[in-house]
Amino acid sequence: MARESRTGYERDKFRLWTDADHDGCDTRKEVLLAEAVKKPQQGTSCKLTGGSWRSYYDDKTVTDARKLDIDHVVPLAEAWDSGASKWTPERREQYANDLGAERSLVAVSLGPNRTKGDKDPAEWMPPAKDATCTYATDWIAAKLRWKLTADRAEVKALRPVAVGCKDATVTFTPAP
Repeated sequence: MARESRTGYERDKFRLWTDADHDGCDTRKEVLLAEAVKKPQQGTSCKLTGGSWRSYYDDKTVTDARKLDIDHVVPLAEAWDSGASKWTPERREQYANDLGAERSLVAVSLGPNRTKGDKDPAEWMPPAKDATCTYATDWIAAKLRWKLTADRAEVKALRPVAVGCKDATVTFTPAP
């Protein structure tokens, strides 16, 4: 647990949506392909058409990839506040494009993600009640994976959620 500071934060300090494996699909599209309930058609330059996704934040099915955001479960600003401010630009890029953990990046409906913004669990939880345990588990796993700190308000908000999540287990692989 530690105090957080937003001093010096700029979203541009995290390079987003790279194509690390050089297959023509950037991180956003990789997440969409991985999370599709019904796989989309993949065209030239990884253009995706068709497909469907389940946005677990609001328990809605979305059939248009343009109506989905790829959410950093722990937002970039929150990561900055929690330790990423001390990272190299390369490390921040790795975080912003983390495909090495199944739940660091998630495809979700635009509305809930934009309402969430840079908020932590003390300020925002998913509107779908059955999403609370999954979200809390994803949040904690991402923080642990990247060795990010949590502030008092965050811990205070997560404790009662964790008590209600009888079957939830936090598992993570440390980030490289």
